[in-house]
Amino acid sequence: MAENLDGGHQQIDAGGLLIMPGGIDSHVHLEQPSGQAIMADDFASGSRSAAFGGNTMLLAFGLQPKGGSLKKAIEEYHASAASKTFLDFNFHPIITDASETVLQKELPEVIRSGHRSLKVFMTYNDLRLSDEEILNLFFVARREGALVLIHAENHDVITVLTKRLAAENRLVPRYHVDAHAVVAEEEATQRVLALAEWANVPVAILHVSTRGALEAIQRAQRRGQKVFAETCPQYLVFDPKDLETPEAAKLVFSPPPRHKTHRNACWESLIDGVVATVSSDHCPFRFHGAGGKQPQKGNIDFRAIPNGIPGVETRLPILFSEGVSQGRITLNQFVALSSTNHARIYGLFPRKGLIGIGADADLVFWDPEKKVTLSQSILHHDCDYTPYEGMQVTGWPVRTLLRGKTIVSDGELMATPGTGRFQRQIGTNGST
Repeated sequence: MAENLDGGHQQIDAGGLLIMPGGIDSHVHLEQPSGQAIMADDFASGSRSAAFGGNTMLLAFGLQPKGGSLKKAIEEYHASAASKTFLDFNFHPIITDASETVLQKELPEVIRSGHRSLKVFMTYNDLRLSDEEILNLFFVARREGALVLIHAENHDVITVLTKRLAAENRLVPRYHVDAHAVVAEEEATQRVLALAEWANVPVAILHVSTRGALEAIQRAQRRGQKVFAETCPQYLVFDPKDLETPEAAKLVFSPPPRHKTHRNACWESLIDGVVATVSSDHCPFRFHGAGGKQPQKGNIDFRAIPNGIPGVETRLPILFSEGVSQGRITLNQFVALSSTNHARIYGLFPRKGLIGIGADADLVFWDPEKKVTLSQSILHHDCDYTPYEGMQVTGWPVRTLLRGKTIVSDGELMATPGTGRFQRQIGTNGST
């Protein structure tokens, strides 16, 4: 960086464009087993799609099989990503079996190898940990200097509500919203915040969607507790009524879409800094075909629909359009929410999330005036739909550079699989 640079290999005309740090999506599911469902994107197609969406790094998840080795699972994810990904990467290990061997031997080794953020679920039968197991994991995370990511929903509330809905034969996709009631998220958030405060461990509450959960997080932050909040584009734009269509299964994700009062709270929390990051929670299941969201025969039952939607390519355009273009957030807030805060929280700053001397030259060139209608036909994931079909956005990424090399330009992919590198998380997670 200087007033004049001579001798470069290439000159890029960026007239009329914004140049910002490349996007970092810190909540992405790729190649992750999910019962009988088949995840549409691997590391190649998922990172390709992300690159077209203006991203330069992904933090995906490494799922420990129930009863299996955490260390082996992470090694397998590494091998797959290293050979396929177009973007730099890391993984949040998902702990599903908090045995003494895993917590005291495998987990410390994984953390010290550069994975300093861990994920736990408070719901889903095959994934969730009990409060006792979460506390035991908290103590290890505190000792090792790791950050714990939380999917905060009360499993018992969801179970009771689902059984009641089933007894009343209310099982079409719209009732997924009722099963994952606001109280389930708000109670779980309050409970895990109390446990984390007592254990003195930093936590990040993922995909926050309700006013009550955001207020609980804000109170904790004001007390000095180290807690970070994330939300996603789907909680800024979708409403429960959007599930009242024949293709409502396309919008089954958890937590579900919320009413306007909660969407407003999410925007307010982005503006005032309670929410630190906006991620995609890209969890791509195809709509049609075996293992998809729409059954090939029989009635649609929300209990059988794989939870999750694709969104890694549309995250930045939606946030820019709904946020910056409509005057809700500033350009600096957009950069923080989409890149810089991710780098700071997850131990990647100042290599990532910054335009500065010594940083990795991860850049996205942005046309703030370009208008695009989102459609499956223009996206680059391997899913067969986008939940944002027909949505119009203003602002679009036109060039993406990873470590100074153009990988996408004007709709053309200019990189090869394996371009991405593993980026160790260093320092104390949660530093700002």
